[in-house]
Amino acid sequence: MPTSQQHVDATTPLGARLTAGGATFRCWAPRARAVHVLTGDLAAARDDPAFTPAADDALVRRPDGTWAGFVPGVADGTPYLFWVDGEENAGLKRDPYARELGTDPPFPDCDCLVRDPGSYPWHDQGWRPPAPRDLVIYQLHVGVFHAVDAEGRDVRGRRPGKLLDLVPRLPYLVELGVNAIQPLPVQEYPSEFSLGYNGTDYFSPESDYQVEDEEELARHLAAANALLAAKGRPPLALADLRPGPNQLKAVVDLCHLHGIAVIFDVVYNHAGGGFDDRSLYRFDRHPRPPGSNGDGLYFSGAGWAGGLVFDFARPEVRRLLIDNALFLLDELHADGFRYDEVTVIDHFGGWSFAQELSAAVRAAAPHALQIAEYWNDPGWRWLA
Repeated sequence: MPTSQQHVDATTPLGARLTAGGATFRCWAPRARAVHVLTGDLAAARDDPAFTPAADDALVRRPDGTWAGFVPGVADGTPYLFWVDGEENAGLKRDPYARELGTDPPFPDCDCLVRDPGSYPWHDQGWRPPAPRDLVIYQLHVGVFHAVDAEGRDVRGRRPGKLLDLVPRLPYLVELGVNAIQPLPVQEYPSEFSLGYNGTDYFSPESDYQVEDEEELARHLAAANALLAAKGRPPLALADLRPGPNQLKAVVDLCHLHGIAVIFDVVYNHAGGGFDDRSLYRFDRHPRPPGSNGDGLYFSGAGWAGGLVFDFARPEVRRLLIDNALFLLDELHADGFRYDEVTVIDHFGGWSFAQELSAAVRAAAPHALQIAEYWNDPGWRWLA
């Protein structure tokens, strides 16, 4: 379907957003020559080296270096990708704001999926997290914390644990005296097993933590509904858990019903490594600056932990990271953040960004916990 400027203005959100009759799409690619959004069957774009996008799929460049358009007929679950034509080359790019990545084909050759942020039926109305002085925090890694098959056999080592594997362990955490969990980063990263600090796609949950098999999903649904019934809450339907983001939302929801806050571990100092051609690295497909690892867009030339440090001087980069924090608060009902290696942010010129970030979080959620990992200076570990 041809794009149009219907529903598009200066306030149109970055990423894909469902609206009346379709969806808006917007991305930041200031040096691109053209940007298209491809929806529907993307096999040709993925597999045909001679593929060129149709003129009808073109987005319109806006004065701020973003490209935007409206596509009619787009619904929840519609796959899409951006096609970016830059000075160096042209090709597919994943949306840095994608709410979910598809699994067929798998990451990193996957599609992005348009998702309705309101599709999960939350049960945690009225929830308030414990005061900071009362917190008993349990740090865990989703991939190794707990994973059993239908017969109760431990399957860790054969596959990563899933988000929904946490559900039957919530009563155990309550009995242990835990009132907050702090999962290691759960955003998409480029490997099956990782601590999560090499993320590349910040708004989409790690696809290896998602349950797709219908029988397995039904088993997890039964476990979730048993806990909901015990709390006098209405059950979930299978359709409520099919979208990957909703599985993470269900975990947060059930944690809240059990008096457990969820503190997200977020990595705003660097991204990657493991950047593939469709990642946010060199998103506008501009030639890399000579002699630099930077891309002149999202990243500075500095490396860290195998990845690249964000360019905190650019307002658009700060916007991406702050938007991510606000997204976690709003759409995933996060109770706060553990900010990874704020020392690195500070050392690479990002202290004003850290202040801007913490102020934005405080304004959006005054009770949100903000814990900053800052070495050699304990006084800066708590931002709020």
